Amino acid sequence: MSGDALLPKRRSFLAGMNAGAASLIAMGGVAAAQQSEASSAHWEPARHPQDAWLEKPSSRHRVVFDSTEFTSAGEALVFAANSFHVNQDDYGLQDSDLAVLIVLRHGATVFGYNDAMWAKYGEMLAVPSKAVDPKTKQAPKLNVYEASGYGDLLPSRGHTLAGLAKHGAQFAVCAMATHAFSGMIAKKSGGKADAVYAELSGNLIANARLVPAGVVAVTRAQEYEYTLVSC
Repeated sequence: MSGDALLPKRRSFLAGMNAGAASLIAMGGVAAAQQSEASSAHWEPARHPQDAWLEKPSSRHRVVFDSTEFTSAGEALVFAANSFHVNQDDYGLQDSDLAVLIVLRHGATVFGYNDAMWAKYGEMLAVPSKAVDPKTKQAPKLNVYEASGYGDLLPSRGHTLAGLAKHGAQFAVCAMATHAFSGMIAKKSGGKADAVYAELSGNLIANARLVPAGVVAVTRAQEYEYTLVSC
């Protein structure tokens, strides 16, 4: 067979190779595009007006301490105080450089209420928190984490809610738990749950706010790039 007779087959073979190569290149381009699109996709949390208070534009570091009962509430105060002190002493930062949030939820919610509420409802507030005044060995008649003079008698080791508030710490108090405690108090005292709730929510400690649910405040804070410390 002459060389001229082989030319059509050779051209057909080369054309097939070129088409296959082009197809592979095209497939590779699609795959690369898909990979690039996937790598550039970044999940962003939704923002809600109720959570706007968490944004602290001037803050250089953000941390949230999550507390759920008597001991962990006191430990949260210690850790928050350490955060302020170390950042100031070792990093040369100011209080305004830090966004420090303590979430009081579940049994720790009651420490978001001021002394007036503890004086009135102390025996009932001590039930969910399992709080005991280490001086009297009885249910507290004041918010022990607001009081001075307890020192190492409490897990807070002398640090107080009021003292941290002066540094700029914020406190998130669980509204869901507050509703539950209001119902409990109303049942025992013969009052109305709505009235008790209004009373408790109107008597919060300094720099505190009611949040719909403490657990949601913890997750929202992380979405605002607060580092979580569980107490």
